[in-house]
Amino acid sequence: MTGVGGGIANLEPLEQAREQKAWYFYDWANSAFATTVSGVLFGPYLIAIAEEAAVDDRVSVLGLDVAPGALPAYVVTFSTLVSAVLLPLLGAVADRTSRKKDMLAGFAWAGAFFAGLLFFMSGDNWQLGAITFVLANLCFGASAVFNDAILPLISSESERDRVSTRGWAYGYAGGGLLLALNFVLVSLHDTFGLTEGMAVRISLLSAAVWWAAFTLIPFRGLRNHPPAHVEHVEGGVVQRSFGQLWATLKDMRNYPVALTFLLAYLFFNDGIQTVISQASVYGVEELGFPQGTMLGVYLLVQFVAVGGALLFGRVAARRGAKSTILGGLVVWMLIVTAALFIPEESLLPLVALGVAIGVVLGGTQALARSYFSLLIPRGKEAEYFSFYHAMERGTSWFGTLVFGLVYTFTGSYRPAIFALIVFFVIGGLLLLRVDTARGIREAGNEVPAVI
Repeated sequence: MTGVGGGIANLEPLEQAREQKAWYFYDWANSAFATTVSGVLFGPYLIAIAEEAAVDDRVSVLGLDVAPGALPAYVVTFSTLVSAVLLPLLGAVADRTSRKKDMLAGFAWAGAFFAGLLFFMSGDNWQLGAITFVLANLCFGASAVFNDAILPLISSESERDRVSTRGWAYGYAGGGLLLALNFVLVSLHDTFGLTEGMAVRISLLSAAVWWAAFTLIPFRGLRNHPPAHVEHVEGGVVQRSFGQLWATLKDMRNYPVALTFLLAYLFFNDGIQTVISQASVYGVEELGFPQGTMLGVYLLVQFVAVGGALLFGRVAARRGAKSTILGGLVVWMLIVTAALFIPEESLLPLVALGVAIGVVLGGTQALARSYFSLLIPRGKEAEYFSFYHAMERGTSWFGTLVFGLVYTFTGSYRPAIFALIVFFVIGGLLLLRVDTARGIREAGNEVPAVI
């Protein structure tokens, strides 16, 4: 193909658009694990299996007696804390390799393999479930580091918000679709000639297969981009990666805007994650709804979040990511305030609250990812995103701790859910202090037309 005047046409934009479409499908792929496994089925099923093995209503975990009902929380906490330690080291390796898409796929397929082993969790073998979930969750976090690090490589600064929000929308669509199918399978297990336990095990396996199968699309469609602007460090790959990590830790003070945003993100994201994780408990225990109703609301949130993520991308294109995120945080404040007053067993207000959560859920998280990518230096995308994920996971217990303490002192989930407003207020105030243009310039990136 030739361009005007006989020159060779620039095909890079077309190639980049093709990579973006392939990249969207990793969110579609891994959301199956996040929703069907982590979000809904793993915890209750692990409790049921552990109860079969319990002696005097306790199981032994590393010599400690633990109630089966507390086991999922301990497993998730252990997994997130381990990943908070390992992910920064992984990010240091990632920035020094050109094989980011290979590493993305490798960790995804390893995670899907471990998630698939959950199918064999039956009888009283809860230990298999706990170990394989930890390994799958670690691989999930590792693949997310590479996935986010690829975003700046396949999009310009002005495209970043659109690409990130579209990927998030794909994730909610894919995760919601599989969860809906599994909801039918588990709810109507007798119709399919299955026990409830077998229906759950098949659903867990389906998430692993979905994750592995759809990862083929980004693996085939993405290119491996050579590392850029990587500082020279002596030694082998592991030694160089540790050296790079140490250099980045010292160098982070040169990017105060990125650090300020990271701190803001830790607060408001912790509020978001706690609302999502405790919403089912709030609906069942405080509002008196059956678990099936809350699962239906969870599905509603998933599908509304598809449109919400796309909507936030459009708004950000006109108003800038920072302003759009701040608007989303205001809506989150209104959500937890409304939850304080929602009547018991009143379905319409609950549905309205679920719609509101869906609108802001995907948008705020997707824009946070793209906004942060503008504030980090080239050549260190994976390393900074590894800190992004590690700090997110390492501090994700603050919100649940506040929620639990307020409930303990008041005996009600209403003030506990409302107390989370402090995370959105602090996160918003810190975000107001972020000088977007300065942060982009300090990182050496191009300033988009709208910030």
